[in-house]
Amino acid sequence: MTATAARAFPSEFLFGAATAAFQIEGAANEDGRTDSIWDAFCRVPGAVINADNGDVACDHYHRYRDDVALMKDMGLQTYRFSTSWSRVRPDGGALNPAGVDFYKRLVDELLGAGILPWLTLYHWDLPQALQERGGWTNRDTADLFTEYALDMHDALGDRVNVWTTLNEPWCSSFLSYTAGIHAPGHFSVKEGALAAHHLMLGHGQAVRELRARDESLNLGITLNLTVADPVDADSPDDVDAARRIDGQFNRWFLDPIFRGEYPADVVDDIRAIGSAGAEAMDALAAATRPGDLAAISTPFDSLGVNYYHGELVGATAPLTPPDGGQAPTDRQTGSPFPSWERIHWHDRGLSRTAMHWEVQPEGLTRLLERVSDDYAAPADVTLYVTENGAAYDDEVVGVDGTKRVHDDERRSFLRAHLGAVLDAIEAGVDVRGYFYWSLLDNFEWAWGYEKRFGIVRVDYDTQERTLKDSGREYRRVIEARALDATTDAPVR
Repeated sequence: MTATAARAFPSEFLFGAATAAFQIEGAANEDGRTDSIWDAFCRVPGAVINADNGDVACDHYHRYRDDVALMKDMGLQTYRFSTSWSRVRPDGGALNPAGVDFYKRLVDELLGAGILPWLTLYHWDLPQALQERGGWTNRDTADLFTEYALDMHDALGDRVNVWTTLNEPWCSSFLSYTAGIHAPGHFSVKEGALAAHHLMLGHGQAVRELRARDESLNLGITLNLTVADPVDADSPDDVDAARRIDGQFNRWFLDPIFRGEYPADVVDDIRAIGSAGAEAMDALAAATRPGDLAAISTPFDSLGVNYYHGELVGATAPLTPPDGGQAPTDRQTGSPFPSWERIHWHDRGLSRTAMHWEVQPEGLTRLLERVSDDYAAPADVTLYVTENGAAYDDEVVGVDGTKRVHDDERRSFLRAHLGAVLDAIEAGVDVRGYFYWSLLDNFEWAWGYEKRFGIVRVDYDTQERTLKDSGREYRRVIEARALDATTDAPVR
């Protein structure tokens, strides 16, 4: 084994892992919880592989103490989880004390283990009753979200200091209301634009009201962001394809949140697609009331960056199109990008995960540098990598108490992306933490239980948890608070 100098992480850097309520909790019909849009979507024929659902998932609702013990054993300093709106305010209505009590118990368990609770208020599980009133296309949902946020602060504000409003609003707007890929599975450019606006309005209102409650809170939002590169940097058409992906994926959310404005070029792009685009932008303009963008751009403390891969795009199709990353169901879906014509994805020749996503750690470094320079640093906002992970096919060996899970590809993925974070830090970017996605194998949305992202394997038949080699490696890095350059170091 070749020994080289270790690269240390800053003393204040936090190591964590992340999950989401619908993906792990189960207990779908217990203690007053009612349907979310994902419960309803799982019942749509062809929407989810194998018609899987979240009724049981990882049974975290009953096994949270054991799961927190696993986190402690790994040395996690912080745990990013979401609260279920459908559990806390079933049907979007009155507060449900039994649902709130679960999160009180979870937070107490985390604090008792010395783990910082990192709470996300919305990770896509809107109460179905609110969807039947228009969901995020209805402005009232932003106000109800703000009420829900304050309810959670009433319950947990004395013990939880870090509050994230939304996880990946691009997914819960354009992927959900325009592409039909996620719940509620609609196909409307107009609905996607309205949902995005009301999601960001809910974020801004919640930040404003929580700040009024307690100025010491660490408040933020998490966005999934990408690096969009043109196939040929000298081709105006390829450069324009990359600009449109960056605009519709990144800047549609970054610009309103940080600058209080929608990117004018993207508005023009969407109008240019024809009547559907014009209708969408007219509806957005009509829905944007005086003061909305000021509320959306309410100052906050922390931006969570979720990164899985970049995009290599051009204006012409490749001879061999790369595999996509969407679940292969029979149900028809569309593009989440309203302006999608003459945008084609190309293969960089990199290795790919089981989701068919390219492994591109240097893209994370570039993304963090860009977001810091253009948005976060000027606003005095701190960056955290709040999701980064990969699905692979694990190798399970042994039985019962001797079981081990070998996942060398995930172990390498983890190390490479931690190295990319260090590269950004060494370049001067203020990155304060990293959360691996996911702590547990779980319900992976339209993929159901087909893909495993966890550093802990879950046997869905028995609910047995097994720490994978990647989880052992993460524990080793956390203990050392450093990343050595040796890839064949032992795991234990």
